[in-house]
Amino acid sequence: MTTAQPEHLEHLEHTETVRWEDLLPREFEQRLAQLPLVYLPMGLCEPHGHVAAFGLDTHKAVHLCEESARRFGGIVAPTQTYQIHETGYHRPWLKEVMGDVNPRMGSLPPDVVLRLLVYQLRAFVNAGFRAVVVLTGHNANQPDLRLAVEEFRRARDIPITAVSDPELVMGQFAGDHAGRYEVSQLMYVRPELVDLGRLDDRNTTPLGRFAQGDDAHLATASEGRAIIEASLDAIKSIVDGCRPLPETDAPFMSFEEAEEVWQRVAARSDEWCTLRE
Repeated sequence: MTTAQPEHLEHLEHTETVRWEDLLPREFEQRLAQLPLVYLPMGLCEPHGHVAAFGLDTHKAVHLCEESARRFGGIVAPTQTYQIHETGYHRPWLKEVMGDVNPRMGSLPPDVVLRLLVYQLRAFVNAGFRAVVVLTGHNANQPDLRLAVEEFRRARDIPITAVSDPELVMGQFAGDHAGRYEVSQLMYVRPELVDLGRLDDRNTTPLGRFAQGDDAHLATASEGRAIIEASLDAIKSIVDGCRPLPETDAPFMSFEEAEEVWQRVAARSDEWCTLRE
């Protein structure tokens, strides 16, 4: 006589494992052989009004990367949960939407994030990946991510795409911050992390607006699903565009070679959008 598995265990048994940190060696090698492409989800903990969790940017990026890996192949790298903020154009924006309230933000300076990205890309090519999709749920920093990618590709010329989720659906949906677009995404991806009953907290609590979008009340899970599906269609086009993947026997990239890449990125700091106001 067999005992039925608890519902949560049955769910786990039928969830395809796509995350690098969760894969056993044999499963990693199998997925790598099928499609040696890695997704890097990038997010941030920052205020998203009173109605949505701090990690909205992270949660949508993780969902898109994991679902892409399940549908199209590839492996999802450990999530990069800290991002660029509080510098350049972000500084006046933050003052506008937060005032003097502590934003409880997990931000890092541009040089830290961009140097880390170079070394993350190094880890990817050394692990055997021949294509990379960097997907950031925190919008507007991607030009600097692409600059780092450009310099890295001078050392290892493989397909690498760095894109923000609003760019995936440009012309179909208008991205925002903690408004109809983003809150709809989270309502679909992680509904337990949204509470529209707190919409009016911006007028009644000492935290004030807390970066909440003016049209957050229009958010719906159905619109979130439409945004996510359109985003996945765009990611499929990116993945398809990487094929055929380059056949490469590139040598192992040392820390010293990666540091040379970083020095080229740093030498172009006058081009970094995250330092310009």
